[in-house]
Amino acid sequence: MDWGMKNRMARLISPQTGHAVFLALDHGYFQGPIRKLEDVGKTVQPLLPYADAVMVARGIMRNSLDAARTTPVILRVSGGMTLAGPDLTREGITTSVKEAVRLNATAVALSIHVGTENEHSTLTALSKLVDEAEEYGMPTLAVTSVGRELEKREARYLALCCRVAAELGARIVKSYYCEEFERVVRGCPVPVVIAGGPKMESDSDVLQLTYDAVSRGAVGVDMGRNIFQSESPVGMIRAIRAIVHEGATVKQAAEVLAAEKGKVLSKA
Repeated sequence: MDWGMKNRMARLISPQTGHAVFLALDHGYFQGPIRKLEDVGKTVQPLLPYADAVMVARGIMRNSLDAARTTPVILRVSGGMTLAGPDLTREGITTSVKEAVRLNATAVALSIHVGTENEHSTLTALSKLVDEAEEYGMPTLAVTSVGRELEKREARYLALCCRVAAELGARIVKSYYCEEFERVVRGCPVPVVIAGGPKMESDSDVLQLTYDAVSRGAVGVDMGRNIFQSESPVGMIRAIRAIVHEGATVKQAAEVLAAEKGKVLSKA
């Protein structure tokens, strides 16, 4: 790695702990204004002090993030489909690396759709993105998307996705937690962060997922809805940080969350 790449990776993944908490706010590029992301700026403001990076598309970066804040940005640079369309996997590059550099992004992110009709186009798009991003010393984060096909969240498939993304040059891979998750991490030579997926029924489920994933090799999380749609978004991201960066147990993290909830209730 040259100095620029090393520096950007160190801004994303803490050199002190070797872990990271990314806040995903890029849902609107295909889902529109989902709950709590109607006003991204308002939602993200109290969470920024606890996020190692935020993942957003360029329009939200320009219009909803305070340029005076120094939280690193992972810029979503792929898209081209929506929930209203016929195929969510029909995705391509929508933002250039030159634009990412202009916006002072720390990394760029793109989804790959392995095992679909658009596998070839998304994998070659990843290769092209890596080629361009590496020229600027900028890391690429590959998102191993499975969409609604939840049955694909198993080790054999996710290990394939993560390894292919790493082989094509991704510096970080975002995937899902699954049984035999160690197999996924073992076969991927770059850091893996886990997605939170749809909003879970209970806070304890989120904390347990985080604990299990980190215990089995993930460097951290890239979560969205399970943080910003929580009853206590600040409490949740602080609890997740406690697990990821401080090695807290699920019980200890739950206490962090409960304490933050208590602060909100006392103010009310």
